[in-house]
Amino acid sequence: MLDEDERFFKEHGTPLFSSHMIDLSEESDVDNNSLYTQPEDIWAIYERLSEESPYFSIAAGFGNVHGVYKPGNVKLHPELLGKHQAFVREKLGSKDDKPVFFVFHGGSGSSVDEFRTAISFGVIKVNLDTDLQWAHTTQVGNPESADKPNKKKYDPRIWVRKGEETMRDRVAVALKDFNAAGSL
Repeated sequence: MLDEDERFFKEHGTPLFSSHMIDLSEESDVDNNSLYTQPEDIWAIYERLSEESPYFSIAAGFGNVHGVYKPGNVKLHPELLGKHQAFVREKLGSKDDKPVFFVFHGGSGSSVDEFRTAISFGVIKVNLDTDLQWAHTTQVGNPESADKPNKKKYDPRIWVRKGEETMRDRVAVALKDFNAAGSL
């Protein structure tokens, strides 16, 4: 993918692949459409990667960003994925409702509705790294209590296992949110 990205950049002056998107909706003189992956971009990537293999996924930008932001600072538009699917479907002349496999980068902090909407438009992988890191660390608690030093709080043999348990629980919630619990 990197070789193709470099070739595309040399030819067109813009990268073919991007994993980071920003939202400059506060800027009145900025064309916000340029901040989101366009259907033509998805088609170009689909065409090129289809030559290599039928098994690939595309991380389209639809307002998603890495990390967690305060509510209201990030405006997701997962419905754009539906437009991308329709564009590719038309180009292919396909009856397949979802010919493209999408990846939801920067999923941490997103709402259940945003996840489900994105999944309904072909997202097959969701990245929740920040949420999982947070789940892992929340169990450590505060070892600075009246009974300090409290080995039950800072002993790595305890908190590593507890961290695994809290991450497991967070993944279970995500699978339920994604309507995927019990599907494997």
